[in-house]
Formats: sequence, C-alpha cells, structure tokens
Amino acid sequence: MKSIIINRQRSLLPFGLLVASVLALSGCNQKQEQRQMPPPAVSVISVTEQPVGDYQEYVARTEAVNTVDLRARVEGFLAQRDFTEGQTVEKDQLLFEIDPKPYVANLKKAEADLASTKAELNKSKKDLQRSKDLYKKGHISQADLDTQTSKEAQAEASVQAAEAQIDTAKLDLSYTNIKAPFKGQIGRAKYSVGNLVGPTSEPLATLTSIDPIYVNFQVNEKQIISHLQESSGNRIPEEQEFEMRLRLPNGSDYDHKGLFNFADTKVDETTGTLTLRAEFPNPQGIIVPGLYVSLIMESKNKTVHPVIPQSSVQENQSGRFVLVVKQDNSVETRQVDLGRRMGPMWVVNSGLKTGEHIIVEGLQKVRPGVKVTPSMVTINPETGGIEAQPPSPHQDPGQQQGSQANKQG
Repeated sequence: MKSIIINRQRSLLPFGLLVASVLALSGCNQKQEQRQMPPPAVSVISVTEQPVGDYQEYVARTEAVNTVDLRARVEGFLAQRDFTEGQTVEKDQLLFEIDPKPYVANLKKAEADLASTKAELNKSKKDLQRSKDLYKKGHISQADLDTQTSKEAQAEASVQAAEAQIDTAKLDLSYTNIKAPFKGQIGRAKYSVGNLVGPTSEPLATLTSIDPIYVNFQVNEKQIISHLQESSGNRIPEEQEFEMRLRLPNGSDYDHKGLFNFADTKVDETTGTLTLRAEFPNPQGIIVPGLYVSLIMESKNKTVHPVIPQSSVQENQSGRFVLVVKQDNSVETRQVDLGRRMGPMWVVNSGLKTGEHIIVEGLQKVRPGVKVTPSMVTINPETGGIEAQPPSPHQDPGQQQGSQANKQG
C-alpha cells in the first residue's frame, strides 16, 4: 500500500513542477509587459496671461430709440400700400395712400372760394376809395363812409379765411400720403387696400428704428451710492472709465461697443435699483428690440491674469481644479480660484502661474501622481478648440513620430 502511494506522489511530481514553471513564466511575462507599457499620452498647454479689467455683468433688455404707430389722419378708402411687411424702409418713403379724390376736390373748391373773395375785396376797395372822395366833397355822410369801410374790412377777412381753407385743404390732401418719419423696420399692415380708415381707426402699422439701439439695465442701490461717492454725484459714468459690450442670447459677443446716455432720476422703491441706459450702434440690424442680453462693463485700467480654457477645469467637493504636469512629467491636482469667463477661456485669480503646463486632453487617462507623456498644443482663444503646436526645428523626426503615436494610442 505504501509503495502505491509513493508511486502516485512520484507520478504527480513532474505535473506540479510543470504547472509551477508555467505560472512563473506567466508572472514574468506580466511584469515584463507592465514594465514595457508607456506612460499615457496627454495634450497640455502652457498657461498664458491676458490683461483683465474690473468686470461687471448685468441682465439687460434692448429697446428701440424710436417707435411710432402709423395712423390715418383723414378718412378715406386705402388706395395702396407701398412696402413689404417686416422690411426696412427709408425716411420719407411712401407707405400708405388714402384715396385723394375727395381732398383734391376740396382743394379746388377752396381755391375757387379764394378767387371769389379776392374779387369781392377788390370791389370793396374801389367802393371805399369812391366813398372817401365823395365824403371830401360833402356828397355822403360819415355814416355812409363808415359802412363802406366796414365792408372793405369784411372782404379782407373773407380773403384770409379763404386762404386758411386752402391751407387746410392742402394739409388734408397731404395726409392722404402716409410716409415714414424715419428709417426703420415696419411691421405687419393691419388693413388691406380697399378698407375704410380714419382718425378713429387702429394704427395702420408700426415703424421701429433699429440703428442705433438702446440697452436698459438696472444697478442696485449699493453700487450706485458707491459710484456717486467716487464720482462727485455724476450718475452717468465717464466714457473713458469703462468699455461696454454685449453678449447676445446665443452666447456670441456683439462686435460693437456702446456708450452711456441716460440714468434715471430716482431709485425704484420696489426693486431698489436705478435704471441706466446705453446706446449701441446696430448697422446690420442684428439686435432687435425686446431682446434679453448680457451687458458687460469692464474698466479700461487692466491687470494681467492667467487664463485657461474652460475644458481643462474639473470640479470636486473641494471646488474647481486642474491637472498640472510638473517638470518630471508627473501629474498634480491643483485647486484654482476662477474669476470671469472670457468666451471659452476662464480667468484664474489664484492657484496657477503663467508658464505652468496643464492637461487639456486625455484627462480621463490619468490620476494624480502618475507620469505621462505630454504633447504641447495651443488653444484658440476665440473657439476654445485645440490646435496642434508645430514641432520644434531641433526636435528629432523619430521623436515627433513617437509623440504622435503615443497621442494616437
């Protein structure tokens, strides 16, 4: 029995040695593979700096400088409409025409009445002159002379009244042509050709000026008091102190800058704010009245701060942070205090210095403490997109290919 057990142990011994050797070789291969795995490739940028001024941002609403309801000032049938709804019309452009025939007839009648009264005045003047001659010769009494003088005065007044009637008829005739009082965009026409319109009708259409455009915003009472104390009571800031810009509802920055032109005379009791107004040029008509926009005020006296792309910023329980690549290519977590946003870029108040390298691509591949293979890129400050940095002329082509291969990997 013992011999059988010993024989079995001897027969299992080569199999155990085989398994042990296979496991040993597998462990060696795994260690060798681990040693051969390259550090993860990441894209990094060098932190740059940019002049940044004191910054305030307000919710604002746009308003037309001029808005007018076009109304009929005389009654008549609408004869024609000479514009396309929603389009821009020029100053003094004909918009509506009311049937002028009745008013042409009134003008002709007034002209005829004037001619008649002038003839009567001419006769009265001749009668008065004859009466004066007869009075001097004693042929008529003073009463007769006074009567003729009164008739001449009445004829003079009739001529003046007839002239006024002509002015009125001409004015009414001019009201049959409704023209644009200024350049702007015209809205929907509320009446069609053939409708009877008049002074009691609703507005025919609404004309709104587009260029320039007003932007209204509110400043809280604490800010306005601080400004008044610093500016000796001048409610409107000096133009040379600030730059005023707009951010449109789609997030894009408006090309033109604005100027202050109005500050209200009292603080709103319900909101505790003072209404201010700025004026912006609007030559392309991009801004329409009634938009909610962001009005940005930035002081012209600026200080330099580091700026980084928003895509490089992460957040945890401690706040916002970025991953910094140190000189030995190891990764470090760095908490940062961020200020205002400038398009796709973020202003850094503290936590980073100009020239430090931060990861902008490959963030999911790394963790603090590991080493990486960094590839230097640049960021387009307008779009926030990554742009590959041209290789240095002294860099070895093989290193360039290796760097690209690591990045692809």
